[in-house]
Amino acid sequence: MKHNKISKKSNKITAPKHRRRPADHKSPKHGKERTAEGIFSSTRSGFGFVTVSENEDDIFIPAAHTMGALHGDKVAIAIRSLPGGKTEGRVTQLIDAEDKLYTGVLYAHHGRNGKARGNSLYVMPDDRHLPDALPLATAEAKIGDKIAFYVERGRYLAARFYRTFGPAHTKDANYESILTQNGIEVDFDPEAEKEAKALSRLPVTEEGRTRVRGPVFTIDGADAKDLDDAISLSKTKNGYLLGVHIADVSHYVQPKTPLDRAVMKRGTSVYFTDKVVPMLPKDLSNGACSLHPGEDKYTLSAYITLDKKGAIRETRIEKTVMQSDVRGVYSEVNDLFVNGKSSSFYDKYKAIYGTLTDMHQLYRLLAQRARERGYMELESAEARILLDDRGEPVEIIPRERGDAERMIEHFMLTANEGVATLLSEKECPCVFRVHDAPPEDKLTHFLRYAHNLGYEIDEFAIEPLSSLPFCHLLDKAREQGAAAAISFPMLRTMAKAEYTAKRRGHFGLGLTHYCHFTSPIRRLSDLATHRMLKSVLFEGRPAASMAAYARRAATAATESELRALAAERQIDALYKVLWAEKHIGEVFDAMLYSVQSFGMFALLPNTCEGLIPLEELPFGAVYDEEMSTLRYKNTVYRPADPIRVRIEDTELSTRRIRLSIVL
Repeated sequence: MKHNKISKKSNKITAPKHRRRPADHKSPKHGKERTAEGIFSSTRSGFGFVTVSENEDDIFIPAAHTMGALHGDKVAIAIRSLPGGKTEGRVTQLIDAEDKLYTGVLYAHHGRNGKARGNSLYVMPDDRHLPDALPLATAEAKIGDKIAFYVERGRYLAARFYRTFGPAHTKDANYESILTQNGIEVDFDPEAEKEAKALSRLPVTEEGRTRVRGPVFTIDGADAKDLDDAISLSKTKNGYLLGVHIADVSHYVQPKTPLDRAVMKRGTSVYFTDKVVPMLPKDLSNGACSLHPGEDKYTLSAYITLDKKGAIRETRIEKTVMQSDVRGVYSEVNDLFVNGKSSSFYDKYKAIYGTLTDMHQLYRLLAQRARERGYMELESAEARILLDDRGEPVEIIPRERGDAERMIEHFMLTANEGVATLLSEKECPCVFRVHDAPPEDKLTHFLRYAHNLGYEIDEFAIEPLSSLPFCHLLDKAREQGAAAAISFPMLRTMAKAEYTAKRRGHFGLGLTHYCHFTSPIRRLSDLATHRMLKSVLFEGRPAASMAAYARRAATAATESELRALAAERQIDALYKVLWAEKHIGEVFDAMLYSVQSFGMFALLPNTCEGLIPLEELPFGAVYDEEMSTLRYKNTVYRPADPIRVRIEDTELSTRRIRLSIVL
């Protein structure tokens, strides 16, 4: 193996102190202790850190004093001061420690004769926050299997076998392990299935509702089956009346029923490369609730009055019945926007062509307003993975978005903003979608990165910080063809969006009021919004009566979203590794998007990414932390650089692709 020299230069832009493992991490025998609580972060080496507050450096915890704490646990610690102003802690109590399920590969230690030794089983965890090898007393699995296990806590961690998925080199074993690890349940409880089937057979009536007058239609992807939003538009003397008509799932899913419990548990639909795991049974998600053309459906309609500049003036909610005139498809509408009446799809959309033209005009107004307020449209590495008849990936292409996709997105954003504002005005509980400003430490690191790439960052000093400087920086990067090199680290800088019963605004959208209203077939948050609207506006219940439900739904929606996003990313990564396996040894154009001390990450045009480890670079490569570069003689590697790479190897179990540079 090649050895590499690495040097780090000092930073010019002040950045938060990095976590560092003390050279001597034995517990001191002197110094007074103070107590604190915080979140434990673990490492492969066994030691960890506890984040106590944003204004204090993380507290180092030696491996012998973690008390079996795992990554993400809330713990109580005792902290001692060390010479030189340093501190060290020991965990004294596990306050909130989840018994989490992990996955990994089963191995055994072997003696000189090649046979497994007694008590030799161990598991190599997929989670990099666990030690490299955890001892395992017994396992009903074969060596080399992908397994699920729990962690036995104590001074030394150990694994407790749960189940096997089969050989770790197979797609099926890895696929199933991802579902299990993220708590994704494919099958519904029989009671929920039975209830959904019975409800789906009930007739649709207009009792207590108004009928939506056309033209009204849906626009979705060609393969979508859960059509939960339709749109209508009419021009007025002072602007527009936009109708956003959403499947009334709350009519079918009543509180404290088997269906309601299933929805609260699942929280969201999960969209994988080869299938959808729906939040609702298919009798509802693809049937009674889906807004298929020519069929009467129950809807909850938001009528948003907009002025001639696209500003919201009023939002009105009605319980409605509608029948979609056309099942629109994004690719077809995009062709229509480009080619007009010459489009090969014109005949299908002839009856609504005038409305679509007005909608396109309104979309441009809304998009302009969004840009002016700081709507962040980050570059997306979302992939479209094409499978053959055997379910194997044959091609991966970036998923493209045209005006039709963006138009629907902006109409839904407008409805969500209008509904959130209405609920706030009525002092009604709401499951708000909130997004905070970036944490200070991540922001400092990102600004240093952008500065070293040659971008001006003075605008970020204006207080209070808004999303506009990020938008302007991204625009400059796009002009220079370096959008991905800025967009990806910018995305990692952002705080995570979440659901909460307290309004805090949405930084990335530049909005003070925002909730989710438009996708109740696939999101608990939207279903909760419908329930609260109907309870307070139509049923006359006191607003306070929904407060506890809003808090409970917000927590469940956030947790389920995190599980779903993790599972979706991991399944995508699994298929990308399967694709890369077939192309080992082949050379591709790529772009560097991250340079680290241990190597460089490169992105292929088809959205596959891989690591070029430091050992793949020539001996003597020097890492410059200040400039985020690796230098070898007169060659400097920096983010956004185009390079040529070769796929060297893949690891299916950890979903990693190893690359090398083609000089």
